[in-house]
Amino acid sequence: MPHFSYEDGVLYAEHTPLTDIAEQFGTPTYVYSKAALTENYSAYADACRKYGRGESGALICYSVKSNSNLAVLNLLQQCGSGFDIVSGGELLRVLAAGGSASKVIFSGVGKTADEMRLALSHNILCFNVESIPELHRLNEIAGQMGKPAPVSLRINPNVDAKTHPYISTGLKENKFGIAYEEALATYRIAAVLPHIRVVGIDCHIGSQLLDDAPLLEALDKLIELIDALEQEGIAIHHLDIGGGIGIPYEGGDSVPVGDYLARLFAKIDEWRRLKHGASPIQVMFEPGRSITGNAGVLLTEIQYLKHGAEKNFAIVDAAMNDLIRPAMYDAWHQVLPVIQHKIPAETYDVVGPVCESSDWLARERALAIEQGDLLAIMSTGAYGMTMASNYNTRGRAAEVMIDGVNVHLIRKRESPSELFASESIPG
Repeated sequence: MPHFSYEDGVLYAEHTPLTDIAEQFGTPTYVYSKAALTENYSAYADACRKYGRGESGALICYSVKSNSNLAVLNLLQQCGSGFDIVSGGELLRVLAAGGSASKVIFSGVGKTADEMRLALSHNILCFNVESIPELHRLNEIAGQMGKPAPVSLRINPNVDAKTHPYISTGLKENKFGIAYEEALATYRIAAVLPHIRVVGIDCHIGSQLLDDAPLLEALDKLIELIDALEQEGIAIHHLDIGGGIGIPYEGGDSVPVGDYLARLFAKIDEWRRLKHGASPIQVMFEPGRSITGNAGVLLTEIQYLKHGAEKNFAIVDAAMNDLIRPAMYDAWHQVLPVIQHKIPAETYDVVGPVCESSDWLARERALAIEQGDLLAIMSTGAYGMTMASNYNTRGRAAEVMIDGVNVHLIRKRESPSELFASESIPG
């Protein structure tokens, strides 16, 4: 992971030793690198510029669900990012962070009437509609408010992303999107609804994509559908190919975003040329994990080393409520000792204090560690804090952003009293 490396046997985030972070803010704590966040976003922006797409030709809409801290959102909006949201709460976060509603797209299968009203009142860029009932509800609410709703239909192309089944979203059995076979008929409905304005088409087949072949297969289907729509007089102004580019959790090189986008742009450009001067189409992206995932680590302290007959356990103060991915997805995260010891390594399961057998962060890792040491759970900048909970009345971790030698607390640790402050006892 760039910007997280050892110096004299101590793990640093940029130019700051993680030992200093633990001493100042305690553990568990999420630690993010500002430089990594900026560079990861720039990989998309630079590729768009390289292939002749200014903001009118391409728009990067960061997926807020991957990491929604206000400081992260503010940094990305300063870089020029738009935002992909999946709730009204995420829209309010974007606005609080200084983001522009005019660069917000609203995805998700279960938008409520109140969320639709909120988004329309702020004049968001587009709703990614995922069902016919949602389309009718949005039309009704837009009519009540006297504001046409800009709409893109999310198409489910039945393409296998070849990733974990819990994060695959483009197959027929998934809840997401409108089936490809029903897409043309649904666009016809949308085109005649009085308070709906069709502006685009959307597709997102899943997360943690390390190969672009499934995405290019889905793109072929979208191109075919856009051509059919244009023959019926339904103009599509933007093509949203979603997000999903993965990160190397087990080491190795990151997916080269520039090469990935080059192949996608080449296919789109060739298609438009074959249409003999067809107008350019704006391309949208919804990256999340590829921007934040390898920009953050979860810092935790070993409470006990427990040696058993069949397994050894490193019991830490972080738990499944801080990082649910291993319990939910059987996800693999690299674990590094913050201080390197010259002692023999032993094999440990890294586990937390929560009263569940699924409360583990890593299994069967060779670690040279001692009680009281710090560990860094790597590649946790995405779907770490955003999926955290207060199970066992555990306050959620602190969050810190590193900028060289400067350290910024961007979310304080929750106290137990804050967790039950909104509760009351009858009588």
